[in-house]
Amino acid sequence: MWTDSLGNPVTIDSPASLAPLNDFAEGFIACQARAVNVIVAAESDPSAMVQACAAAVHMFAESRDASANARPYLQRALAARSLSSAREQRFIDAVAAWVAGDIPLAIALHEAQARAYPRDLASVKLGQYHLFNQGDAPGMLRLALAALPAAADVPYLHGMLAFGWEQCHLLEQAEAAARKAIASCRAEPWAHHALAHVMLTQGRIHEGHEFMAQVSDTWVGLNSFMVTHNWWHQALFALELNRHDVVLALYDRKVWGVAKDYSQDQINAVSLLARLELAGVNVGDRWQDLGEYLSKRLQDHVQPFLDMHYLYGLARAGRSEADTLLRNIQAHAAVAAPHAAAAWQRVCVPASRGLLAHARGQWESAVEALGTALPGLVEIGGSHAQRDLFAQIHLDALIRSGRVNAAQHLLQQQLNTQPESARLKHQARGVYASLGLESVATYLR
Repeated sequence: MWTDSLGNPVTIDSPASLAPLNDFAEGFIACQARAVNVIVAAESDPSAMVQACAAAVHMFAESRDASANARPYLQRALAARSLSSAREQRFIDAVAAWVAGDIPLAIALHEAQARAYPRDLASVKLGQYHLFNQGDAPGMLRLALAALPAAADVPYLHGMLAFGWEQCHLLEQAEAAARKAIASCRAEPWAHHALAHVMLTQGRIHEGHEFMAQVSDTWVGLNSFMVTHNWWHQALFALELNRHDVVLALYDRKVWGVAKDYSQDQINAVSLLARLELAGVNVGDRWQDLGEYLSKRLQDHVQPFLDMHYLYGLARAGRSEADTLLRNIQAHAAVAAPHAAAAWQRVCVPASRGLLAHARGQWESAVEALGTALPGLVEIGGSHAQRDLFAQIHLDALIRSGRVNAAQHLLQQQLNTQPESARLKHQARGVYASLGLESVATYLR
């Protein structure tokens, strides 16, 4: 009997598969690109766990083809399932539920796994991924806490805890967990990410920008999502400081272009270009390049959060496919699985209409549609920082439609918690000028 790097017994046909199986387990929780090495092992080792991990890698493509690409590996995993341990069988079943689109079952299996086998941290991380996409931050925290007594020695678990704490708005606990992770492993990118969230939320803009610059030398060997997303966070800090040239350079060199076909790289790019434009920056022809890749996403509908980004990017690129995607979103929402129907129907559909309206300068329509969707926005998943894009677009529509009273109400509250934000101060000066309150601008220093 072999054990993986976390001490979990594994059932494999060939000892040569142990290294790629470790690459998946440890690489996944460390956000490292080596997690995909298990796919090569799956070509020669029919062991159920190897096959299930390979299926999971394909599912992370977050595309309409992901399930079809994962299914041959899953079928081999299920065929050999009876030869596996109870821990492995539950993991295989969780991946099978994911491929089948039964996310509630997958989550339940990962939660049971955390209680029974708390050092199966790949299962914990995967469960957190599903919970995050459901907007269930307490579930993310609960899952990581279940593993803590048995896996406190693993720095990556503290990174998972940090993000769970942060998404639950428990910022002191989040920072403590992130710093504990980094003290054990300076190159813990998920902990860097969680701490960036804390600092952004608390308005520690200069500190956050400096911190991310200090640890960025460790962002090597990561999967494209993690490296581009951490640079995306660094770009957000720079944007709040009105360092527009820095943000554009980060977009061109770090955020867009690592894996242009990948969903997460695409939404990072959409989000950053949109925020630049909202800050009054001319982004040139960057939307057109991005739109070429977004045009392939018209029938994905993996997550409403993703589709909303694709739609806005297509519209800003001036592509007619934006209308096609909106029709497809509406059609998918009508037949969405019960566990996801509310997010698609009550949030994604009106939000998508509002995003398309904003992208085309239809300010009143954007205000109404986005205003309908915003109260339930947590249901589409994504982080606070990511979903803030949609609130920023709504605020911009309020200002452009002349509803400056409502805009002031929202904007000043944001500025109260972000006193270092040069971006918000600039926006607030314009709002107060529109209200005939130019003298208030003297307080915005």
